[in-house]
Formats: sequence, C-alpha cells, structure tokens
Amino acid sequence: MNGDKHIYTARLPDEQGFITYPVEEHAIWQELITNQQAVLPGRACTEYLQGLEALQLPTTKIPQLADIDQVLLATTGWRTAQVPALISFGRFFELLANRSFPVATFIRRREDFDYIQEPDIFHEIAGHCPLLTHPAFATFNQTYGELGLKATKEERVFLARLYWFTIEFGLVGTSAENRRIYGGGILSSPAETIYALGGEPEYREFNIADVLRTPYRIDRIQPIYYVLDHIDSLFKIAKETDIMKEVHTAMEKGLFEPHPSLLNEKQ
Repeated sequence: MNGDKHIYTARLPDEQGFITYPVEEHAIWQELITNQQAVLPGRACTEYLQGLEALQLPTTKIPQLADIDQVLLATTGWRTAQVPALISFGRFFELLANRSFPVATFIRRREDFDYIQEPDIFHEIAGHCPLLTHPAFATFNQTYGELGLKATKEERVFLARLYWFTIEFGLVGTSAENRRIYGGGILSSPAETIYALGGEPEYREFNIADVLRTPYRIDRIQPIYYVLDHIDSLFKIAKETDIMKEVHTAMEKGLFEPHPSLLNEKQ
C-alpha cells in the first residue's frame, strides 16, 4: 500500500471512467482467475466465496471498477478508488476511513505471477473485494482507516502488523479441519493459497497483543499465520478492542524475535 519506488504504472480511466487494458493484460487476468478458482474450494472461507459469487467477476477480461462498485455499494456501502501503483499511508487510511478501497489499476507481469509485492488489480479485486461485501470485514477496514488517520508514524508501523496478519494474511477456523483463508494476500496468490493450509506454516491463535509484536517480510511466503475463530471476530476487534492501547503496549514491549526464515537472504 505504500513505498518509495515501484516498477508498475497504473492505467488511467478516460472521461467516462473506463480503463482500457491491452489484450495481453486481459490474458494475464484470465489465467490468474482461472488458476485461482481451481484452488479456492475447500480453502477459501465461505464468506469470501459468497462475496465472489455476488461480484460475478469476469474471467476473460479485467473488470471495470464501476461494476465492482455496484455490488459493494448495495451490500456494505463501500466502493473502490482508482489509485496509482503505490500511495502514501495517509492516503490509504483516508480512503478506508471513508469506505473507499484503493485499487491500483495495473496487473502483474508474468514473472510476478504467483506473488507480487506491489498490490495489483487482481490482488485488490479478486483478493479483497469479495469480502468487502461482508459487514465485519468492511467495518474492520473502516475502523482501521479511522485509527490510522490519527496515528503517529511510529504507531502506524505497529498498526501495519494488524492489517498484515488479518486483512492480508489472515485465516479463520477453530480446528485444522475447518481452517479457511480470508486474507487477500493469500487469496490472490494461487501458490500461497495451497501453501497456507498445507501444514508447513506455523498457525497461531489470534491474539492482538502478539500480532502487533510479530515481525514479517513482504518479499516471501509467510511462515506464520494468525487464525481467528470466525470472520465475525473482526467486529469484536474493531468495536470492542482498544486497539491503540494495545499498540502502545506493543511499542513498550518491542518486537518478538523474527521467525528464522525471515533472517535468510531472499530465496
């Protein structure tokens, strides 16, 4: 959502808001969504699959944001916001606080097919937008944006871990048998969708005090996932938890030691 340099450039809409993509980019979307739909059953959470059904994403072309907005506005009052490849943290929080989900209008190159550090339109639309039809997911995002707007630079660093281990790389389920994915960072990566439930990562029960102190890296597959009981648990985090108090406690205590895999050079 934020950074100093990038290799992608978003495509701009015309006066009617329509974005034109080259044929090759539509082909990449088709391959991505076809691959992903093949691995979602039994892995993605039910609420995500319901949202995916509601969105009716095209499989042969990149969707227009106006089509996504129609569904989001009708379900939770959200909409998308066309943005460049990378935006500031301030702009990111402002959009979320106003129930607008930032979508960078570019799609990954084939060499970044399985995982992309910069969130592209497939990540945002196929990874996150289905769950934005769900009230708990939508409410959590709005609350997060409101908190982030008021937070200091130091507080935002810790808040980022909350977003990372929930909205981006979160799992739900009370047992290994019913464990499912809701994080968009996983659900927009066919490779990580398979890996995340394969038993190799470490699965930890969600605890906000621990989440805020857990280091991560964006340039590799995740060694640790935090697991909520249910997607509605996001309501409790957003509305019943003093998130900033937890952030301040985490800042005082400092970070846990990084997972050993995070200390290795890029694989």
